[in-house]
Amino acid sequence: MTDDELVVEFALTRLDNPGLDLEEIAALVVRRGGTDRMLALAAQYLAVRDELRGDAFASAVEYVLRMVLTLRGDTGD
Repeated sequence: MTDDELVVEFALTRLDNPGLDLEEIAALVVRRGGTDRMLALAAQYLAVRDELRGDAFASAVEYVLRMVLTLRGDTGD
């Protein structure tokens, strides 16, 4: 899945769940993707952070959230 496809999925999930905050939406996207995609997203995020280990689900959610915020220009870095 490309980052563009992930952003579209995030946006559609946000439209379906307008009352949720961004992290909750990212969690829904990760849950819907299944275990294999969760591990792939977590691996990408941990590689970007140059870490060897971390909670897979939390790392996957953080990757989705950070990618969306980066594209919006809201990272605060």
